[in-house]
Amino acid sequence: MTIQRLAFFGVLLTYFLIVFGGYVASSNSGMGCGPEWPLCNGEVVPALKGATLIEYMHRIIGALLGFLSILLFFKLFFTNVGQTARFVGLAMLGLLIIQILLGAIVVVRDLPSIIITIHLIIAMLFLACLIWIWRYPGHEEGENGRGNLGEGKQGTIIKHLNILLFLLIMTLAFGAYIKHQSYGLSCGWLGCRQSFFPMATPELLQSIHRGLALLTTLYILLLTYWSFLKGWGRSLQRRFVLSTLTVLSQLAIGAGVIVTTIDIPLAVFHLAVATGLFVFISEARFHVGNMRISTSLNRMSRGKWQSGRRSLD
Repeated sequence: MTIQRLAFFGVLLTYFLIVFGGYVASSNSGMGCGPEWPLCNGEVVPALKGATLIEYMHRIIGALLGFLSILLFFKLFFTNVGQTARFVGLAMLGLLIIQILLGAIVVVRDLPSIIITIHLIIAMLFLACLIWIWRYPGHEEGENGRGNLGEGKQGTIIKHLNILLFLLIMTLAFGAYIKHQSYGLSCGWLGCRQSFFPMATPELLQSIHRGLALLTTLYILLLTYWSFLKGWGRSLQRRFVLSTLTVLSQLAIGAGVIVTTIDIPLAVFHLAVATGLFVFISEARFHVGNMRISTSLNRMSRGKWQSGRRSLD
């Protein structure tokens, strides 16, 4: 199997693991295996029912992802790829090890909210590494990533997408912490209790989460508008339109979660759409970055060709 396909399957499996982790939390199944790791209720294969089945399935999916990631890591190191790809592969492996250790701490320490939040952030960074490897044009099976943007535009777009990714991660982090602290209903779908402004810590955290979500939405809308106004090309325009539709859906789902007093399927769907948005923005960021790589490679190739032609003349 090629590097690109391995990375793609890794992206899919990581996405499913994150969303399934949301179901584990929403269904209160996080301690389904008891405060034990790597064993589950003192057994390698426990009685699979109820919360134990849900938590055990989450661990099995994580183990499959770990095996696939290690396979991808060795594939990168024993294939003709650039040093940058190897570095990202090493970062991916390091994040995987940290993620495993955090997962063990979460179970042993009885689901501390701050560790769960860090656990999610590391999962997102790990997912970003896999997306980078999947979209990287520098390995022999990859695509060339050509684009028609000038270097100035590429640099500007990359900066905007980096800021947007930071906003997304912070929004997800606050959302995870609020969820595990049971602050999800501290505010209504518009205001906080009898006041529009937060009056206590849970309300303040919920308001920050909403503020970040709104800022992210406005930023995506602005970048979508600029992509058409400044002629960033159809490939980027399609990506921004998809991101716009996704983030608007996310706002509607978030309101629905509050109105339904955190209905479990809707809460899991909320996480699924948010993670999907992170995937779309990350892929767009690396797509633009690949344009810069290809532009540099093309310039080097033209330089060598012209140099060779002058020597022949």
